[in-house]
Order: sequence, then structure tokens, then C-alpha cells
Amino acid sequence: MSASRRYGRLACCTGGLLLSVMITAQANMGNTATTYGVLPTDIASAQALSLFNSQVSATYYNPAYLAADTRGELTGGLFHADHELRVNSQGGPQPIVRAGGDVLEDDPSQQVLIGMKTNLTSLTRYDRPLYLGFMAGVEKYGKEMMAFNSQTSQEGQFFNYGRQPLFLNIGGAMQLWRGIDVGVSARVTLHSSADLSARTDLAGNTQYEALSVEAKPVFRPIVGVNINWGETLCSQTDCWLDNLETAFSYRGYSNTHTSVKANTVIPGTIPSPGLTLAIKTLDSFQPEIIAAGVQYRFGRARVGFTGEIQRWSRLEDEFERDTLKDQANLSFRDIFIPRLGAEFQVNDIFSVTTGVAYEKSALKSDRSLDVNYLDNDRLVVGLGVSAEFKNAPILAYPVRLDVGYQYHHLRDRDFDLVSSDPNVTTNPYETVTADGEVHVFSGSITLKF
Repeated sequence: MSASRRYGRLACCTGGLLLSVMITAQANMGNTATTYGVLPTDIASAQALSLFNSQVSATYYNPAYLAADTRGELTGGLFHADHELRVNSQGGPQPIVRAGGDVLEDDPSQQVLIGMKTNLTSLTRYDRPLYLGFMAGVEKYGKEMMAFNSQTSQEGQFFNYGRQPLFLNIGGAMQLWRGIDVGVSARVTLHSSADLSARTDLAGNTQYEALSVEAKPVFRPIVGVNINWGETLCSQTDCWLDNLETAFSYRGYSNTHTSVKANTVIPGTIPSPGLTLAIKTLDSFQPEIIAAGVQYRFGRARVGFTGEIQRWSRLEDEFERDTLKDQANLSFRDIFIPRLGAEFQVNDIFSVTTGVAYEKSALKSDRSLDVNYLDNDRLVVGLGVSAEFKNAPILAYPVRLDVGYQYHHLRDRDFDLVSSDPNVTTNPYETVTADGEVHVFSGSITLKF
């Protein structure tokens, strides 16, 4: 069997006419913040300290922590993820011949990141501090607002990696009581639709065409609570609780999907009202996430642990409404992800951050008809360096520089590839072992004011 891919397509063949709408691009079911991390400090700690990060990425992880630093900030950054995702054939009755050898996917994800945090207290009649934060990430270093892909594949395709759709968060925080901060934000995704109608002849010459495309924003809630136990219980005296913080975050599920409708009339062959074709397909999915964390400070160091429950089982219902993948009978499970991180303040300028996490695959199925999803358990390790210059040249405000690196090791996992193609006479036609590695690099500059 030669290598081939069957992309999501609306198609009608009548004589020499082919009417098609194709959806092609490398994307995935995750997003930047969930799969890797937003800013270099999140990447470096493997998201273990993200619930306690006062930078603007708190709008996604824990909006309450926007109140932890009274200063405003303006942040810009770059993100690059290199993937080498492989499949090793274990043989079968009709094994695929892959053009890329054992490397199935190596397209990088590249984002430009911008963020802003400001203190809005002066705009209100109250003395209680109020903060607003905004964070956005755009793929291909700002050239691609919406990376989109939905397809079936005979070679196999990785579930959780690829280019990332638009990342957008906005939220605010305030102090509820001494040592207790609360925050609310919204994750914004796009639901797109396209309608095409035309009159055509058998040679494909069209007239009276009409095309409309719409994309509407959809908002999903994120809620965070942070408690500094020392300030809450020992505000008048010193105690060991002064260095203890806990945080809780709830992130609602979100998705990005596209609906396409096409209608054509061929006089003498397909009369009015014509042939109507419709497709609705899911591109990316963010599961409902419940996260809780604890952090303790030891002089110049701090150590944090975060546990996440990610509820991927909802994705089964989403795929039942997907016209490209509803035949695959995909099965998902809710997962728990432990994350452990540490930061050490070397001196007044430099600090070092590291972290580790173990992420179990949410994909329960080891075969999915035509779709052939691949996914792995993975070990994630991060390392980063930060430097804050309080008296930077030229600038009147402190400047912070961050760089972060993250490594993903994908553990071996076997999958059976199956197809409904009539040319495939035996199912599964091939058994493969999926593995790979991912290298993530990120840098940012932040102006504190």
C-alpha cells in the first residue's frame, strides 16, 4: 500500500466536476498553555509553579495570582517547539510506505506572545486593589491567526502535538480578605462557519457564486483562588505559615471547530435546489481542568507541587458530532497529572527554575477507524533562567528577561491501524509503535511599571 492521506473534504463528482472544500494544516487537540506552558517560567517549571506565577500568564493558570505583584507589566515573547514524532512499523498484512521514514511529524510550532497587566484601582471609588490581565499567542510568529486541521489518515497522526490555534485570555483579580485573593478570566476560542453556493456546468465553470465566512468568539470561564496562610492566620505575629501558600484553579472546557456548507446546481443534471454538502469538524479541544497546588518558601528558594485533573472523557461526545471522525469510536479517560517544581534566587538579579511532570495519555483507544490517532504517556522536564534588572539602561522601569527550555520524552506505545478503504482487505493492516521527543524553547522580556 502506498502512503496516502485522506483529508477532511466535501466532494461531489459528476462527470468531470469535482466540488470540494478541503481543510488542511498541521494542528492538534491541545493548546500552548496545556501542552507546554505559556511563558518561559511556566515552561521551565513544567507548569508546577504556574499557579504561583504573578506574571500575566496567570490569566490562564490562576487569575487570582495577578494580585500577588502590585506592579503592572508589559510582556513580549517568542515560543518554538520542535517535534520529532515517530512510528516504527511492527508489520502487518498491508504496511504503509511512509515518505518521511519513521518520522511522522516534525513541523514546529512557533508563536509570538504578548501580554499586559495593569492596576485599575485608581479607576474605582474603592481602596481594594483591582488588576486586569491580557494574554495572547499567535502561530507562525504572528503570521497565522488560526491553525486548523481535521483529517483522517492511513499513516497515523499524533493527537496532542502540532501547530497551535490562537491563544487568547483576559481576566482580573482582587484581594477578597487579608491573604486571600480571587480572580476570574475567560479563555476565548473561535467557532467558524462557511457557506458556499454556486451554479456550474460539468466542466467546472461556475457562475452566480456566493461565499460567506464567519467566526464568532466563544468564552469559557477560568476561576482562581489563592491563600497566603501567614497573612490570613498570622497577620500580627511571625509563624511558620508565613511561607505557605495554596492555590485552586478551575478551567472550563473549550474547543475550536468549523462548520462548512456547500451547495451547487448543475442545469440539466442537478436541478434546483441543488446538491447540499455539510461538514462540522473539531480542531482543538481544551478539557475541563481542576488544579490545586501548594508552595513553600525556604529563604531564597521556593518549592511547589501542583496536581491537575483533566476531564478528557467529554471529548467522546464532541467527536460523535464530528462528521469526519464520528466513525472512529474514540475512547478517552480523565487523567491526573502531578507536577513538581522549584526556584532558587541566586542573587538580587538571577534566579533558576526547574520542574518535572508525568502526563498519562488521555487516549484510551489503541485503534480508531480511519482516524488512526496516536498518543503517548510522556515525561516532561524543564529548566529556565530569569534576570530582573531594576536599573536598566535607557528605561525608567525595571526589566525582566526570561528564557526557558522543556523536554518531552514520549514513551513507547503500540497502536493498530485500521481503515474502511475498500482497497484495504485486512484490518488491522499494520501495527506500529509510536514514540518521539519534543524540544521547547521560549524567551520573553517584561517591562515592570
